[in-house]
Amino acid sequence: MATHILTRSDGGAVRFFLTLSYRGAPFHGWQVQPGAVSVQEVIEDALMKLTGSRVAVTGAGRTDAGVNARMMVAHADIPSVNMSADALLRGLNALCGPDIAVHSVTPVHSDAHARFDATSRTYRYYATERKSPFFHWLSWQCGSRLDFEAMNAAAATLPDVSDFASFAKLHSDARTTICHVSRACWIPVDHLPGAWYFEITADRFLRNMVRAVVGTLVEVGRGKLSLDGFRRVVEARDRCAAGTSMPPQALYLWDVGYPYFDANTATYTPII
Repeated sequence: MATHILTRSDGGAVRFFLTLSYRGAPFHGWQVQPGAVSVQEVIEDALMKLTGSRVAVTGAGRTDAGVNARMMVAHADIPSVNMSADALLRGLNALCGPDIAVHSVTPVHSDAHARFDATSRTYRYYATERKSPFFHWLSWQCGSRLDFEAMNAAAATLPDVSDFASFAKLHSDARTTICHVSRACWIPVDHLPGAWYFEITADRFLRNMVRAVVGTLVEVGRGKLSLDGFRRVVEARDRCAAGTSMPPQALYLWDVGYPYFDANTATYTPII
């Protein structure tokens, strides 16, 4: 099979992958919606000013209101303009404001898809047992000590789970609640005593799933739910059986994996 052509001699649009980070607090989530400012809307407005055309931006996922992203990947079909990729990158960062940082703009093959081609997504949820004036706005402060060993024992069962209905937002539009988790564990933060993060990687996530999983693990950490009790919550396939949804400011979309694109280095390997 021939290599996909990345340039257009006819002056048509070229597909780019954008990598970016954002602080979720100022936005009503990723997705454009009426009457609220979203990350997607800000980027599309910036592209309109830079290219003179309305450009649709498709993200690797749809983070909820207040949720952060260390690494979001999105694709956009940029019309031919007299502008280099570096100039486009500088323009986006100048126009998107202080809470969004665009890291790279990389040309990819014409049918590359930021959402459907992603093979993995990783989220982190940060929790701290100590009050911090610096970490406060981007983490959840526990207020009491948690049994992270017990929480890790419960988290270790998640890769064996296929149906995550117990952790899915009620009345969502998800067609299936099947997800495949490859990693789930609590890890101490080396440079912040008393701080931990929960890291979970899967092929896909349901709306509100990570915050519901963390909320249920916290019940285990507080001694209110045993390991067997956690298993019963999962098996119930009932959102009402699980713990509360945790606050959004401590959750980060941490990484997105592709077979042909390394988001952290913006390295693209053409499909042959």
